[in-house]
Amino acid sequence: MLDAMTHAVPSPSAAGARLQPVQDLAARLFATRALTPDLCAGLAPEDMTPQSMPDASPAKWHLAHTTWFFEQFALKPFVADYREFNAGFAALFNSYYVSAGPRYARPQRGLVTRPTVAEVLRYRAHVDTHLRHLLGRGEPGRDLARVLELGLHHEQQHQELLLTDMLHLLSHNPLKPAWRQLPTPQKRAAPALRFVAGPEGAHAIGHCGEGFHFDNEAPRHTVWLAPHAVANRLVSNAEYAAFVRDGGYRNPLLWLSDGWATAQREGWRAPLYWSEDGASAFTLGGELELDPAAPVCHVSHYEADAFARWAGARLPTEAEWEAFAAAQPRAGNMLEAGWFRPVAAAADASQCFGDVWEWTGSAYLPYPGYRAQPGALGEYNGKFMSGQMVLRGGSCVTPPGHVRASYRNFFYPHQRWQFMGLRLAKDMP
Repeated sequence: MLDAMTHAVPSPSAAGARLQPVQDLAARLFATRALTPDLCAGLAPEDMTPQSMPDASPAKWHLAHTTWFFEQFALKPFVADYREFNAGFAALFNSYYVSAGPRYARPQRGLVTRPTVAEVLRYRAHVDTHLRHLLGRGEPGRDLARVLELGLHHEQQHQELLLTDMLHLLSHNPLKPAWRQLPTPQKRAAPALRFVAGPEGAHAIGHCGEGFHFDNEAPRHTVWLAPHAVANRLVSNAEYAAFVRDGGYRNPLLWLSDGWATAQREGWRAPLYWSEDGASAFTLGGELELDPAAPVCHVSHYEADAFARWAGARLPTEAEWEAFAAAQPRAGNMLEAGWFRPVAAAADASQCFGDVWEWTGSAYLPYPGYRAQPGALGEYNGKFMSGQMVLRGGSCVTPPGHVRASYRNFFYPHQRWQFMGLRLAKDMP
């Protein structure tokens, strides 16, 4: 197992609505904090400063912003005598929390050569020391415990973003460098694609019971599911290659209007990172042979929707997906597996969790009765509920314990640099 996996984090089922012992919370928190710099092991400062596009951020910024979160929301409010490491970091490493103060422009993060990587690591050590002192005082109150739990899961989100952003950055280098040498997965044939009938009628979705969840996963509520079926596995590279060969990118009848305009403007002819001949793809391990049986990856919602139309199917709604996934084991190819790319499924695997985030046909909107929490942390999810689409399931770089059937990820429909793929669904008579 790679060194980056030495600080694996237990499942969040151990952390929930009930307050956990301080020892448990501290152990999970600092294991998560340790994993982030572990993922940067082997990177040079030159790797960690550039920004490849406005949607991505430098690795150095991820290291600093996740630290800023704990300083801003845990240390400053709960430690009366806390002294900031550098007062200027409050604006420099704020992301989108408008109510928390000024923010440095996101598209210019790659221009920030100072502080150096070494200073950012000292910043992390400073904040971690104060967090240890804070937790060493005894059981945290409910408000502090909730902030620390949210910060832990926020950092896990940024661990995934760090790797996807690093992949995008390295893909621009003509030398095709690798983040790390990746192990070679076992060659498998893709299981036969078949459709599994989903539940019909009134069905409850949304988080329930114990365990951490983000506010956008609640409240649990009832939806009405029409007769439908969901594919038993993800769409493979071979299946998507057939779409490419059949002129899928040249047929406007398959595409949403905005998708067609985007594909023409950007010159899309295949998934992001595929070679021109479709024989290989750029990965965190450099340029590697494309496995026909592995799930297709790095496609936008527009591409996923077009493929589904071509295949005589559609994307599942997020309610259909959750109803299907809730009956599947919460296991799969995620960060701790060490592949760092999608791999072909075993014959009996549904691939609901891991490999690729799955586009759904559902817009990212609030559930009935949703209320954002008060204060700056209310900006975490709620204000983005417009213009984006929901993805479900986690990916091959999602940290351990960070997936569940109710988890709602969301991106704009044109974005495809994340580990994004698709599963098919169909209406049933």
